[in-house]
This record gives sequence, structure tokens and C-alpha cells, in this order.
Amino acid sequence: MSRRRLPPLNAVRAFEAAARHLNFEKAGDEIAVTASAVGQQVKALEAWLGRPLFVRQPARGVALTPLGERYAASLSEVLDKLDEATAQVLRPRTSNVITVSAMPSLASNWLIPRLGSFRERHSEIDVRVSVSMRLTDFAREDVDVAIRFGRGHYPGLHTELLMEEYFFAVCSASLLKNPERPLSEPADLKHHTLVHEAVEGVPDYITWDRWLEAVGVEGVDTSRGPRFTHTYLCLQAAASGQGVALATNVLIGDYLEAGRLVRPFPHQVKGAYQYYVVSPEANADKPALTAFRAWLLEEARAHVAETARI
Repeated sequence: MSRRRLPPLNAVRAFEAAARHLNFEKAGDEIAVTASAVGQQVKALEAWLGRPLFVRQPARGVALTPLGERYAASLSEVLDKLDEATAQVLRPRTSNVITVSAMPSLASNWLIPRLGSFRERHSEIDVRVSVSMRLTDFAREDVDVAIRFGRGHYPGLHTELLMEEYFFAVCSASLLKNPERPLSEPADLKHHTLVHEAVEGVPDYITWDRWLEAVGVEGVDTSRGPRFTHTYLCLQAAASGQGVALATNVLIGDYLEAGRLVRPFPHQVKGAYQYYVVSPEANADKPALTAFRAWLLEEARAHVAETARI
């Protein structure tokens, strides 16, 4: 096996930081050295390679040469992998800390209110919740398990269906008491204000247009009504009597059980996406993670049954 040709690693680190910032001073702040020291390290790397990586521009600072751009891109990937490998080594093998990633709406409306019961059952395991709208990159993030909203195709990950999502209309009980504006079937929605969730970038998400089409109702103006960017805001608006909102069995929280919201009719439409519990295959059989997944699935079954009863 031939020996690796490795450049001075301190110089590599300084160059990669300088390439990202295109500024020696900012690179120095990142790696805790002076701008002059960064410049010296870069020069040392250029001398070792025998090729220029930066073009010095006295009036405008520095710019990467074409070779410098390619080299910096490769080094960033290598250093990211080194960082990941180091984090894995430093993490205790018998750690009883689980980090779970979930969307803010699911975390606040469903997961967090239930974590107390997990703690009672598994007091030796600590759960940390990370909220994010983007997909978890298990290779780069310190996350053990994620609850994903999608179609369930996650190659390379241990995947289990958590809950199927159904959409139904909800409103405050006071809206049902007005005899002049009945609300006993979906067609009656034409007499009421519709509350909308402004969802962007999610194809086939169940909006009022899709929901009404699915239940066979026409003649309802869906262009009007207040719009909110989060589910809980829509539910709050409906609970305060501002109109009829679309809720889901997953994110309804305790609104139905507490009577803050009611279902005026039983019609519901299955969503195009469902909720899944995913984790890397390599960690799927860790005892703490196995216990957490089992608890999640148990809680999900109980929640689905309770929501259907109400």
C-alpha cells in the first residue's frame, strides 16, 4: 500500500476556512489565529503544492483561482466527513440520550405533550427534541431518530409508519348554534368563513379546494378567508369563532377532547402524506432507540383510536 501524500493539515484547515469566507481575517476568527497566520499557512500550502490557490487583489482582497475553487470544494467535503467521524467516536457507546427531530407543529401539538409518559416509563433515558422543517441528514447531524412527513420511501433508513393523516372540518361549538346559518353538512360551508393554512412547496397537500372536491361539494368560494402559516394558528382562529378550519387527526392536539373545537360533520379525507419514524439502519437496534420507537408507536395507536372515538 502506497503512502498517502498528505499536505500540512494545519495549512489545509486554514485554506479551507479562507476559501469559504474569501477573507483571511474571518478565517482567522473561525480557527482562532490571526489573519497573518492564515496567510502564512496558505502560502505554505501553495508552496507544498507548487500551484497558486488564491489571487491577491490589493483593492478587493483575495479570490480563488480555478484550481483553488476545485480544491476547496473537495477539502470541505473531506473535513465534513472528518468532523462526522470524530463526533461518532466521541459519542458514548452506551449513551442513554436520544435526539429526535420533528416538524414544529408535530413536536408542539403531539410529541412534547406525551413525553412525560415516556419519562415515567424510561427514567434512565433522556430525550432531546430538535425541531426543523427540513429533512434530517443523519450523516451530518447529531440526531438519532426523526419523525418524517412524506410518502415513506427512505432508502437506507429503518422506517416504520407512525400515523396516517386524515383531514376534517372543525369549528367552535358556537357556530353550530346559529339556526340562520346551519352547519350540518359540507355544502353548508358556503355560508361560513373558511380558515386556511398557507402551505407552500408541498404537492397534493389537502387544501379546502381538494377537500371539497374529494367529498363531492361544489359552489363554495375558497378564495376568501384568513390564512395562517402554521396549523396551530388555524386551530386557534377556529376555536375563537373566526371560521371553519381543516384539521388533521395527527395535529388536532387536545382541542376536541377539551371541547374547544368540534367536528360539525364526520366527512374526512386521507392526506397524500403520512408520518413515519426513521433512523439509520446501523443504530436501529440500540436498546434506548428501540424503546423510544416502541413507545412512539404505542402512543400513536392510542391517539388514533381516541381521535376516532371523539
